[in-house]
Amino acid sequence: MINTRMLVLCALFAAISAVLSQLAIPIGPVPINFVHASIFTAVGLLGTKYGTISQTIFVLMGAVGFPVFSGFSGGIGVILGPVGGFIISYIFCGLAAGLIMERFGRSIKVLVIAMYVGWVVTYVLGVAWFMHMTNTSLAAALPVVMLPFLPGDALKVVVSVVLINRLHTIVNAQK
Repeated sequence: MINTRMLVLCALFAAISAVLSQLAIPIGPVPINFVHASIFTAVGLLGTKYGTISQTIFVLMGAVGFPVFSGFSGGIGVILGPVGGFIISYIFCGLAAGLIMERFGRSIKVLVIAMYVGWVVTYVLGVAWFMHMTNTSLAAALPVVMLPFLPGDALKVVVSVVLINRLHTIVNAQK
């Protein structure tokens, strides 16, 4: 059964993703942004089901034209463009990370492993889509859409782990 509290939290995390998407550094066709901190925190606090719902809402809002993606962009054209695989991957990244957290707990070690599995999902889908849409080889795509992001990815994992550990009791106090 879906309760109002969880729906509000899903909407909140969809909105947080929209805000963090705007905190972007445009370095090429795929900007550096902070959405993954919202994805990982959502599944860490809300669980797989609701965390994934929050990111599905975020992606759907952008797909129908709300300017929630980086650079205040939105619309199906963005999804069907070179960065679309990364955007769609937000849903599956959260799902993968959340399933690991639910199965193995929320120790720091499990959280970090779960988040890096989420990153793998993001990069597999995002890089493959980018290569397909731009007719680019893997060797040409990796330095453009993956390698520059890795240091920031580690920072987003640290931030997400801290947020989950600090907010878990507050968010789940009234479940």
